[in-house]
Amino acid sequence: QVQLVESGGGSVQAGGSLRLSCVASGRTFSRYAMGWFRQAPGKEREFVAAINWGVGTTKYADSVKGRFTISRGNAKNTVYLQMDSLKPDDTAVYYCGATGPRVGVPLSVLEYGDWGQGTQVTVSS
Repeated sequence: QVQLVESGGGSVQAGGSLRLSCVASGRTFSRYAMGWFRQAPGKEREFVAAINWGVGTTKYADSVKGRFTISRGNAKNTVYLQMDSLKPDDTAVYYCGATGPRVGVPLSVLEYGDWGQGTQVTVSS
């Protein structure tokens, strides 16, 4: 099992930037995926971006392509989500999730068994 802690959320105006961090601890693996998902009130949790830890391949939701960047930290236990050109529709609680050992980069919420507590991102117009 992997323990995940998100940070970096906040309130910004449209067009601004935030960088979210997710620190993993516990029994981690060299071949697994970590992803960012978001959930607005009354809505389903949706995929944002993910990275395969072993090979570094990434995937992004169409809604954030060109604006968000997922990356691994130097310590290899941290994943970042750089969010630029933020829009009001990006407002949500952002969660970091992790899978077990696998190939590829899953997009489904159901593929992620470990979750952080989330960090709030609010974008005003």
